[in-house]
Amino acid sequence: MSRPIPVPTPETAHFWEGTRAGELRLQRCDDCDHVYFPPRPFCPGCSSRAVAVFAASGRGALASYVISERPHPAFEGPYAIALVELEEGPRMMSNIVECPQTPEALVLDMPLQVTFETLSDEISLPLFRPADGEKS
Repeated sequence: MSRPIPVPTPETAHFWEGTRAGELRLQRCDDCDHVYFPPRPFCPGCSSRAVAVFAASGRGALASYVISERPHPAFEGPYAIALVELEEGPRMMSNIVECPQTPEALVLDMPLQVTFETLSDEISLPLFRPADGEKS
């Protein structure tokens, strides 16, 4: 079994179009300048509907994680379930790849860079790897 494939909605279509193009897209409020994730049609800070989509840097830092040792048909374990703090401010859940899945290798605040895993013609998942010069 492979990973479950997300189903885009009208509110998330721009995000999935971005990942397919190799971009991590976020939204910014035109009224209060708040940058947020996950996608939604209004600002969670001020409720304004004046929001814009932009390509994020793809850089972040490991804010927290848990290493799952439990068997799962879609994942080869162990694997890290990570909370990544993006350079632009929002946090997102993802997986860490290209790195041993151990507490010794997964250091909090380590610099990360987005990478994409193609699941289908429509969906590429944003995953994170150690930033250049940080590979274990």
